[in-house]
Amino acid sequence: MPAPWPLPSLSPLLMPALQDRLVLLINHVVSREPIAAQRLQPLAGRGLVVHLAGWPSLLPAAPDLVLGVTPAGLFERLDAPPAGLGGLRIEIDAANPAKLALGALSGEPPRVSVQGDAAFAGEMHWLMDNLRWDVEDDLAGIVGPLAARQLAQFGRALRRTLSGAAARLTPKMAGSGA
Repeated sequence: MPAPWPLPSLSPLLMPALQDRLVLLINHVVSREPIAAQRLQPLAGRGLVVHLAGWPSLLPAAPDLVLGVTPAGLFERLDAPPAGLGGLRIEIDAANPAKLALGALSGEPPRVSVQGDAAFAGEMHWLMDNLRWDVEDDLAGIVGPLAARQLAQFGRALRRTLSGAAARLTPKMAGSGA
């Protein structure tokens, strides 16, 4: 009998650390656009749960990401949704993690179901439509503008290649019953 997947035992230690890094990245992107934080400030104290619906059971479990909006208009990771004020639950279709990852690379939004406070949902929709991570600008601070531009061009070329490959494979996979 094969050995069990080793990551589930690491998951309780690893996942909070990974989620904390994700929250740092989200806050970095939000803080680069002052209007984004200003739009979130009136929502301080509200909670947001991000759930990966349909996550394959063969993979290590993916716990929900629970966020709270801070008075500064940023996010913090919480252990549980705050009680009271209007909250939001976002379910992302993650039945096919590879397709989800390729979609993220190509800029294709995943299928999402949203439940909860309409005003909060509207602001989150605005954020998703209007905020973009300027990777090239961040890299320029580390490796310089020329190297950052070249790395960004390589990243865009890789994204186009992977997106094209995914587009060519998707009809074949659908037709094969996979």
